[in-house]
Amino acid sequence: MTIHRAAWLLLCHRSQLHQVPMRKLSLTCPRSHSWADAALRYGDKRYHQRSFSSSRITNQSKKEQDKSTEKLQAQATAGSPKASIEQESRLEIDTKHGKLLVKTTLADSKLQEIVIEKPKVEATLMQTVAAGQDVPKQQQSLLAEEEARAKAEADLKEQLAEKNRQLAKKRIRVDFSRSSLERNFITPVRAMSDFLLKPSDLETLAKTKRRSPYEQEPPITVYWRKDVEAKAIEVWGSRENLLKECLKREIEKKMHQQNIFTVKRRLRDYRREIGSRTNVVDSEPGLFGNSGKVVLTAIAINATNCVFKFGAWLYTGSHSMFAETIHSLADTINQLILAYGIHKSTQIADSDHPYGYTNMKYVSSLISGVGIFCVGTGLSFYHGIMGLVDPHPIDDFFWAFFILGGSLVSEGATLLVAINSCRSGAKALGMSFRDYVVRGQDPCVNVVLTEDAAAVLSVALAATCMGLSTYTGSPIPDAVGSLLVGCMLGGVASFIIYTNVAALVGRSIRQENLDKINAELESDIMIRAIHDVKGIDMGNSLVRYKAEMDFDGRELTRVYLDKQDLNVLLEEVRTFQTIDELEAFLLKHGENIVDLMGGEIDRIEMKLRKKFPEIRHCDLEIL
Repeated sequence: MTIHRAAWLLLCHRSQLHQVPMRKLSLTCPRSHSWADAALRYGDKRYHQRSFSSSRITNQSKKEQDKSTEKLQAQATAGSPKASIEQESRLEIDTKHGKLLVKTTLADSKLQEIVIEKPKVEATLMQTVAAGQDVPKQQQSLLAEEEARAKAEADLKEQLAEKNRQLAKKRIRVDFSRSSLERNFITPVRAMSDFLLKPSDLETLAKTKRRSPYEQEPPITVYWRKDVEAKAIEVWGSRENLLKECLKREIEKKMHQQNIFTVKRRLRDYRREIGSRTNVVDSEPGLFGNSGKVVLTAIAINATNCVFKFGAWLYTGSHSMFAETIHSLADTINQLILAYGIHKSTQIADSDHPYGYTNMKYVSSLISGVGIFCVGTGLSFYHGIMGLVDPHPIDDFFWAFFILGGSLVSEGATLLVAINSCRSGAKALGMSFRDYVVRGQDPCVNVVLTEDAAAVLSVALAATCMGLSTYTGSPIPDAVGSLLVGCMLGGVASFIIYTNVAALVGRSIRQENLDKINAELESDIMIRAIHDVKGIDMGNSLVRYKAEMDFDGRELTRVYLDKQDLNVLLEEVRTFQTIDELEAFLLKHGENIVDLMGGEIDRIEMKLRKKFPEIRHCDLEIL
């Protein structure tokens, strides 16, 4: 009931008691007794228009009326011209929230003050009892009603509190140390493979939809693991029978895989016999790409040089020529290893190698570097030292010089091919030629480049030392040339080993590229900050990016709420009476928000891959 309605009701009542026409009454309230003051005196409660049920008028007691009459007579005796007749009346109003007491003060038939407060029945009765006066029956009934209402409200609150305490005790707390699979989901494929069930067995089980772990895929159907296990035990009789059958099928699966391997090997041998080979289309060009063509060209030229140098060494017996022969042989073998690495690096990822075989380029290059260091450097040092310790008379180097000249031309041609390949690769990545070579972006071409550069220098060095031996007639310069060629091969091998080991250990991408990816990730509205960022070069110009994200929970929740009807949620919350209902509500929407978070992470990963195509694997973690 509003204050205005209470005042109007009381005004109508006063007009009937004093026979004052309504048109002669005016509603005036001093500033000190405004409507806000009246509301504050009641305790800032809210009154509802529909809460009015009945009203009852309580007149002033006889003692109060006598006091009022004496006061008026005293004012009249004093002859005060401004004396006014003031009367006070009370109105009790029953509402659904309890009783209200409305006090009004009239002066000269005008409303001067209205006070609305909660009646203090108990205090009044206690004062009456303490004064030894009799308590009216009407007030006794009011006190009894107040006590009954208060007791009922207290009992209801106590019952609700006790029920909530019992529910809180019954709630299952989360035990992070306990291992449990009861609430795990399982896909239909795994249910049939791990628990040996048929599709017809799964039809009777409860199923649900979950977000797909793959990008741009519809939701997948999953089952509760506990239901699947119970169904499997029901089908197979016992858990032991199920385990025995699983072991039996695992053995059969391995035998089947072995048979497939045998068939493939025989098919490969058959293809080799008939001289045919199936064409395999890979995402990377392999040996027919830029790197593969450089390596194949180097194999052909180095193999030819090795044959001619070997013949010249047999004819002349020169230690420098022997070192060059070993150098060309090592280059040929190493480049064959590189060709295998290029071919293997294009193989599609499988279950044993989920990230693919892109690092095979670095592995083959590392093996090549170790081969150069052990074979080339070792044998060149050996022959150089033997030439110094036990020198032999030198033969005519005439034909050897012609062979060295031809090697210089062929090695120089291969070197030019490798340089052009490195320049084009550096230009495509926006790098300088020096950084491209030092970082070993294309390890196979890098090996060809460094080997051919060393070959050209070693040919010139060997020709110089052989010329000095021919001029002086001493085998010492020739032996020294073999040692110098060995030192050069050792330097090249060390550089190759260093660059490939750095890549295999896990080399970071360039800082400017990493900063661009980080800036794109941080600009997303769902991300507050990113930490522990890593960008690893996987080879073949592919990148694995990893970052830990501080997700903005408010924005995530706001996105979820945008898809909900807040009025419906509000009405649902208002109906809650126990914490059990509240817990079910929070669990349902909490799980939906977690699913939404997974979808947002997929969206962010797709955005990064679209802008940076070199990112093959994107691992984003939530702090």
